[in-house]
Amino acid sequence: MLAVIAWVALPQVSHLPLWCSLLTGAVMLWRGWLAVTVRPLPARWWLWLLLVLTVGATLFTHKTLLGRDAGLTMIMVLLALKTLELRARRDAFVVFFLSFFMMLSNFFFSQSLLTAGAMLIALLGLLTALVNAHMPVGRPPLLQSARIAASMTLLGAPIMVVLFMLFPRMAPLWGVPSDAMSGRSGLSATMQVGTIASLALDDSVAMRIRFEGTPPRQSELYFRGPVLSSFDGRSWQPLRSGLPARMQPLPNLQVQGAPVNYQVTLEPNQRPWLLLLDATPSAPVVTGFNPHMTTELQWQVERPITDLLRYTASSYPQFSHGPRRPVAGLQEYLELPFGFNPRTLQLAAELRRDPRYAADDGTQLIAALLERLRTGGYVYTLEPGVYGRDTADEFWFDRKEGFCEHIASSFVILMRALNLPARVVTGYQGGEQNPVDGFWTVRQSDAHAWTEVWLNGRGWVRVDPTAAVAPGRVGSLQRLQAPRGVITEALLGNVNPALALNLRAVWDAVNNRWNQSVLNYTQRKQLNLLKNLGFASPSWEDLIYLLIGIVVLASLGGAAWTLWERTRQDPWLRLLAQAAKRLQKAGVQLAPNSPPRRLAEQLRAQLGPDHPAARRIGDWLLRLEALRYAPPSAQHERLVTLQREFKRLHWPT
Repeated sequence: MLAVIAWVALPQVSHLPLWCSLLTGAVMLWRGWLAVTVRPLPARWWLWLLLVLTVGATLFTHKTLLGRDAGLTMIMVLLALKTLELRARRDAFVVFFLSFFMMLSNFFFSQSLLTAGAMLIALLGLLTALVNAHMPVGRPPLLQSARIAASMTLLGAPIMVVLFMLFPRMAPLWGVPSDAMSGRSGLSATMQVGTIASLALDDSVAMRIRFEGTPPRQSELYFRGPVLSSFDGRSWQPLRSGLPARMQPLPNLQVQGAPVNYQVTLEPNQRPWLLLLDATPSAPVVTGFNPHMTTELQWQVERPITDLLRYTASSYPQFSHGPRRPVAGLQEYLELPFGFNPRTLQLAAELRRDPRYAADDGTQLIAALLERLRTGGYVYTLEPGVYGRDTADEFWFDRKEGFCEHIASSFVILMRALNLPARVVTGYQGGEQNPVDGFWTVRQSDAHAWTEVWLNGRGWVRVDPTAAVAPGRVGSLQRLQAPRGVITEALLGNVNPALALNLRAVWDAVNNRWNQSVLNYTQRKQLNLLKNLGFASPSWEDLIYLLIGIVVLASLGGAAWTLWERTRQDPWLRLLAQAAKRLQKAGVQLAPNSPPRRLAEQLRAQLGPDHPAARRIGDWLLRLEALRYAPPSAQHERLVTLQREFKRLHWPT
């Protein structure tokens, strides 16, 4: 039981305070030591002392005893403390049911396939312990309890499937409580040096996409997130315009070419952002939300996304947007903080004095700077180090290395110094297609930052300076890899890379099927199921009626099975009854419920011990009785033999 409790509590160690995990582990080890050494349980004052410490520490950590995190902190420690007063079977049942609750609470933090598999093992373990607590006194084999628990789980599986398919998904009865600190996306509303660099270490899935028809080229897979236009010298933030709405630049989005239709399954990110391909003129179809587009082409919804979300959209890789002529609102995209990056400002002044760019609208300047990035020894790296106060100066002249955020930030600062409106766009770039199920997987390590520069007559133009430093980052999707540790190198150092990629593809496909079929089984899918069953305009009331009908039919089926079981008879007893009936027809006086040996004695007493029929039938009855105590493996064959002999016997008349 202690082992199962530890298995249930282990996944929550990373979500609860350190003192809670340490105290729970210490109490469990203490209880295990008491069990192994057969020592008495501690006095109650120990429990009261630990309880007071737990309540005080919970209040100090969470500032409350209410809420999800505070409640789970208390329950985990109380579950461990309850094992210290395990004196009767009733106490064991309390521990079991608290463990079941703790098992379910793991889904508060994750509903992944891995969590579900781990909790299925925990369920079997808890059921085994519960069955074992009901076993007779002694030491029954634990395997016997495990078999009973497994059979209970299998018998309950059809009920679980029916409830999953038909129980109405009505909030707040369905789902798990969300929390503002879980499921953070790799993107943020602000960007500082080093923020996005850490995402290269995060290989978790951000979203999955299924394209209709031929997907775009990998170099066109720019999924737009927050647009950052305000710079204070250290961090980039969304622009909070001080101009009236009539003076702010309009999106003026114009698309060309054929659209790309696709479906996105977005992981929870606790942000109101819908990640969509550039550019999406019409609102995506998403159930339960009202999407709207900002003036900077970012699509948002009215509340944070706290659960797995699926939506469909149509995007146009070929587009143009923004004002085509200078407007007052563009001045806000030229602002730079005073006193920062003096060498970058000096470089901009030198470029503007260059006769080659005297009449340039910005196109040649952008090309020249991209060529500088390609040939000037600049490096795209995961570990650029900590930048100082003048980040652009350090990038352009000193370090010449950085991740996409350093490159994009430095490029925008130089563009603004050249009197060209520019801004930073963050999101995801690229992805990889899973050969198993055809879905494209976008990971947190695909988080990216690029730039948009305003050009007269063209509007906002995407410029990705990272592609100039490392073309493989955008074109062929060559990702930076985190350095392996000693353990990782020992485990994966000799693994065939192709095999590792195939295994990863299979695992991603299985996880995606779990997300699509289980986690994303919404009320809309339930109603579509009813439509396929013949309901014209189904509603959640129809789900309840159908569920009640299935329950009634299952109950009637169970009642019929019970009646049939009552009419069934042991084949051995049936054969004995047939023999007794034949003897009664012959006039042999039989006592009720006589065993075979008694029937043989009564037959010999009436016909005489030397009568041929008495000898043959008596011998057959004795072998029938011996069959009752034969090994199970031999009973069937012997029973068939006795049934054949029964038909050939000459019964007296």
